[in-house]
Amino acid sequence: MLDYGSGNLRSAERALQRVGADVTVTADPHAALEADGLVVPGVGAFAACMTGLAAVDGPRIIERRLAGGRPVLGICVGMQVLFDLGVEWGERTTGCGQWPGTVERLKADVLPHMGWNTVRAPAGSTLFAGLDDDTRFYFVHSFGVRQWELEESHAIKPPLVTWAHHGEDFVAAVENGPLAATQFHPEKSGDAGATVLRNWLRDVVG
Repeated sequence: MLDYGSGNLRSAERALQRVGADVTVTADPHAALEADGLVVPGVGAFAACMTGLAAVDGPRIIERRLAGGRPVLGICVGMQVLFDLGVEWGERTTGCGQWPGTVERLKADVLPHMGWNTVRAPAGSTLFAGLDDDTRFYFVHSFGVRQWELEESHAIKPPLVTWAHHGEDFVAAVENGPLAATQFHPEKSGDAGATVLRNWLRDVVG
């Protein structure tokens, strides 16, 4: 698990250990590159998370791992920073650019979106395998990706995008080869979140 000064590290560490992972929390680039799977957590502001990531060479670590087909899992703002751009309170911050798209304030009467919500996972999802449609996950955020902008290509298998709704639809999870991410917190989502983490460990990390 990448320690860059942002994220509920201990809670995520315990949740991963619960499903059988051998977890090392590290800011060391070599250890992060060599791990079987890398978890990138994140809470707070997009810009602050990008500053922290840059300080530990996070964007390059993520890029190098993905280039070698090595799994990465982003959680909450750790998912958001994988997109091109974050716009918060008028501040525009460049993200890691793994997916096109903008993280922006949700159009909802009540923010933050805090609490339990269902998701709409696509057929063939690995992360949500074995979970019912009415399964709920724990969200805490005011910003999100409101539209999926990656154009489909016949040459590349399209990512699987999971949606949720709070005021409007937003991206709740993405599965894209070795790169996966969730807007919700699996480590705070009880048995459902444990299933998502277990599925990632088993079918993505191997």
